[in-house]
Amino acid sequence: MSAPTTDRTAPASRSGLPDERGFHQRLWDLLGGRSERPAWMEKPSPALSVLKTLVVLAISISILVPMLVVVSTSLASDAEIREAGGYVLFPTEPTLEAYRTIFASPLIFRSLGVSVLVTVAGTLIALFVTITMAYALSRPVLFGKPMLLAIVLTMFFSPGLIPLYLMIKELHLLDSLWSLILPTAFAAFNFIVMRSFFMALPQELLEAARIDGASDFRILWQIVMPLSKAVIAVIGLFYAVAYWNAFFNAMLYINDQELWPIQLILRSYVIQGTSMTADQLGVQQTAAPQSIKMAVVVVALVPILLVYPFLQKYFSKGVITGAVKG
Repeated sequence: MSAPTTDRTAPASRSGLPDERGFHQRLWDLLGGRSERPAWMEKPSPALSVLKTLVVLAISISILVPMLVVVSTSLASDAEIREAGGYVLFPTEPTLEAYRTIFASPLIFRSLGVSVLVTVAGTLIALFVTITMAYALSRPVLFGKPMLLAIVLTMFFSPGLIPLYLMIKELHLLDSLWSLILPTAFAAFNFIVMRSFFMALPQELLEAARIDGASDFRILWQIVMPLSKAVIAVIGLFYAVAYWNAFFNAMLYINDQELWPIQLILRSYVIQGTSMTADQLGVQQTAAPQSIKMAVVVVALVPILLVYPFLQKYFSKGVITGAVKG
């Protein structure tokens, strides 16, 4: 007699379909894991749960306390800041004088507009370049594909600063917002993640669309992109954060102060401190210099903090799935 076989199929649900496994189990299977559950998927002991909670709590406190200090100092008066030694944890008499000062400044409003414009335009251009290139290089057959992939791999390394500056100068992009957008409009890591996600899509679906006469553009627009909303949202957020936080390119290529982004204004004010006078801000400075510093930091942080929660749900699905399936 033959040995009895063990049925390893997933238990059926009431609808007759296999029960959906959890995300960690599917990730373990994609990584080529064994059939039995690994130790990191087992329910932790009470002591380990308490330890994990304490570690997460400590990390959260280490992140939240500096943010609380920044916000509190921006709301504190000059006398209170001097008494506390420069930083305030809980202001006794909160005041919005620092925010009134910076929002009355045409320089701050103009720099915010520049940052928003560069971030929106740069993110859209970068997504267009990354999506189209990732889709083209995810196809099984493409002329020159190995050479193009080899060129992409070289983009993991940063170019020399002097050659890049000379190239921007020869393209007549100095003192232009394009110098803040084009040099970072493609990231090799983002391309690899998106290409891996596209390669994991069902090829039968794409072939069926081709048989029905759909062009590559129509397949990309009506089939691939709707199925890739998660990875597109994540990669878009990566690009947006990079553009919003960038100040080095502006420091190199922009001499006109009217084209400075908010991050360069923030850097200049934090480094120069009290030497950045009210004349540079274009207002009558009545708030404490330290309060104005912290208020500018808050203004620079708020836009990304407002956007991130709406896209956070896409992170595990977009990045992990794209990276693993590649």
